[in-house]
Amino acid sequence: MDRKQTLIVLSVIAIIAVASSAVLTTYAAEDERGGSNVFARQFNWRMMLGASGRPSGCRYRAGPYGFVEVSAEYNQTVISIAESDSDVQNLLSEGYIVSAVRPIIKSVVEADGSVVAKATSAVVTLEKSSTGRAEVYVDVTNGKVTRIVIFTMTVIEKS
Repeated sequence: MDRKQTLIVLSVIAIIAVASSAVLTTYAAEDERGGSNVFARQFNWRMMLGASGRPSGCRYRAGPYGFVEVSAEYNQTVISIAESDSDVQNLLSEGYIVSAVRPIIKSVVEADGSVVAKATSAVVTLEKSSTGRAEVYVDVTNGKVTRIVIFTMTVIEKS
């Protein structure tokens, strides 16, 4: 292969690596049994953010069953639970900021056939410039952080 073809192949690999990291964070959503939660992955694919890049109240999230409005109060409750955790406080003191709150909606079909949907947990995304990202899993029902997953990126510049 000549130099041009090698450069094209490496560029394609870099694009695939960046895209796959976004997909992996989406597929990180799990239910309380530790299994894969397909509905949560589909529902929480993207959160629409305000102009500041921080979560703002009453945003809509599209899922396979339509749009759901999330109140500013729910977002604030989730953020407050996350900020009360000592490990999250350490991340915030290191320069991470809250960039998204994604509720995980659990739907239950009752004995009479009615469907009840409730956001019993959420994922708070923390970002630190372009070098780090953390996903904080919050159990809203019990008011505690259940898991923190930290992703880091190392950039090596060559001249």
